[in-house]
Amino acid sequence: MSGFAESRAVEWCLVLLCITAHHRNTSFELLERLAVDAAELSRSVHDAHAAIRGAVSIATCNRLEVYLDVDAPDLLARELARRSVVGALESLAGVDEAAVTHNAELLEGAGAVHHLFSVAAGLESVAIGEEEIAGQVKRSAQIAREEGTTTPTLDRAFQEATRTARAARAKGDASRTGRSLARLALDLVGSRLADWGGVNVLLVGTGQYAATTVAALRERGADRIRVYSPSGRAQVFAARTATDATNDLGASLIWADVVVTCTTRLSIGAEDVPADARCFIVDLGLPRNVDAAVGELEGVTLLDLETIRLHAPLVHWSAEEDARGVVDAAAHSFVSDAAVEPAVVALRQHVLDLVDGEIARARARGDDGRVEEALRHLTSVFLHTPSIMARRHAAAGRAEAVTDAVETLFGLDVGAECTRTAASSSRSKPLQQGEQGEAVGFGR
Repeated sequence: MSGFAESRAVEWCLVLLCITAHHRNTSFELLERLAVDAAELSRSVHDAHAAIRGAVSIATCNRLEVYLDVDAPDLLARELARRSVVGALESLAGVDEAAVTHNAELLEGAGAVHHLFSVAAGLESVAIGEEEIAGQVKRSAQIAREEGTTTPTLDRAFQEATRTARAARAKGDASRTGRSLARLALDLVGSRLADWGGVNVLLVGTGQYAATTVAALRERGADRIRVYSPSGRAQVFAARTATDATNDLGASLIWADVVVTCTTRLSIGAEDVPADARCFIVDLGLPRNVDAAVGELEGVTLLDLETIRLHAPLVHWSAEEDARGVVDAAAHSFVSDAAVEPAVVALRQHVLDLVDGEIARARARGDDGRVEEALRHLTSVFLHTPSIMARRHAAAGRAEAVTDAVETLFGLDVGAECTRTAASSSRSKPLQQGEQGEAVGFGR
């Protein structure tokens, strides 16, 4: 246990923070430079300091975010978060501190939770309501669990974010709208085509996003799709998606009217494009899949993520406001529940300690288990109502009154109980309400 959590000046056990660089605060040129392996970034941040109990990273084509569970007073927690993320990005991506701190934002407390829920629901994406991001958020949490870089606090937040995303999609009818970055890009290309039927489409890449792109193409009537894979997996993907595979990039670029790239590597350079190629190329990759010089070639029109972002309408989701209402309510509920968690945990621990003492005495008197069973049942019944009422009062903004009541009626020091429990258990407690979570300049 680090000495940071032992400071009585802290009103909660742990501080949840988020450092985020995304398409609204960071150029795609810098986001491309920040493209690192999410698991490796989480490990590096997690191992940077003993007070950083957990780190979960989300790396997509338009954002890089690290969520941290930090056992330290809030000012120190911010500094530790800043140093650990900057240091990791300098090491993994070779990006200097100034480039990161002048763009990325630091969110904390309720702001970090609300941002995570909004991201998972697709409300912070280039294409509002995009569907893929919820899966990416879920996979990020799963990888962090497998790597051992998450904590119960972070895991609960990510699980609730995923549940909220499903509820937001249902409320916003996103399943019918079907938003994604790939669909938005195809809409832009489609505005320059008379009809997708008979259009030759070359797809470069065979991952999850490539499968989404195939589905989006077929929705638009495209029926001539050829797949090329820099890693040689085109045949397997083509068999799975009923498309055609090719190993000849040059000939396929001549054949294609539209090229869509979605891989993890630079796949098309100016030297790869034959002189007689005439096509639209949509680059959905980050890092970029297509050299910018390709866009200067005669007969080639290149649409990259920056171009797509500039053309993205402000609202793509017919029920966006309903979806935002779901996110707002879920984030508030999560934070308000967490606000009274230390008081509820302290009360529960106090009662369980008393019950354990009585059970020990009953065993010494030869109890056959019936007294223990009755006491544990009574304890569960007794604690149920205070736990429910504590959360109701927290949702109404009375979390501090709940803590005061527990301390006054039971003679407990909730802050000390929180520290004691954290010191004797690997379970971490959610942050308390009180941090407004406003974005602050990362470098400040």
